Amino acid sequence: MASHVTHSGTRRKKIDFDEALPVDHRLNQVYRIGAGLMGLFLVAFGILGLTDNIGFFDTGGNTAIGLNTNGALSVLSICVGLLLFVGMVVGGNFASTLNMVLGVLFILNGFLFLGLLDTDSDFLAFKIQNVLFSFIVGLVLMVFGMYGRVSTNLPHDNPYWRARHPEAGQRAGSETR
Repeated sequence: MASHVTHSGTRRKKIDFDEALPVDHRLNQVYRIGAGLMGLFLVAFGILGLTDNIGFFDTGGNTAIGLNTNGALSVLSICVGLLLFVGMVVGGNFASTLNMVLGVLFILNGFLFLGLLDTDSDFLAFKIQNVLFSFIVGLVLMVFGMYGRVSTNLPHDNPYWRARHPEAGQRAGSETR
């Protein structure tokens, strides 16, 4: 459950965002299905990586679907892919938050392994194509997760807009009285 506390003078108002996403919008389904398909791709990548009987931390250059892999990366890909698929099934704010968090983690992972390329510390056998894939997946997941939450033109009845503009919400409430 996400919440935001606004400060208005000495009064505090807690805003709950549990039902903030536009659940009936068509693009919401597109973003959920997109994240689920991305999860299925990661599961397929992980399974193909495990079928090659490579070592768990082997950095010998084994590939699956054009990306380098080893046993650890394959298992991690399966776990993250299943998590994305579960997020698609659950939907709502859970899927949105999960997509944003995983998107940020994919981007941070890309930066981490960009620095670890061709070193002994590259325990997931990343190559540059893995780094680029991690960046792209991270950005796409973040876009999927931010749908309905981040925009320059949120409608004024959106709870995220009201939380960022508490003075406008108070004026609207006092005008209706």
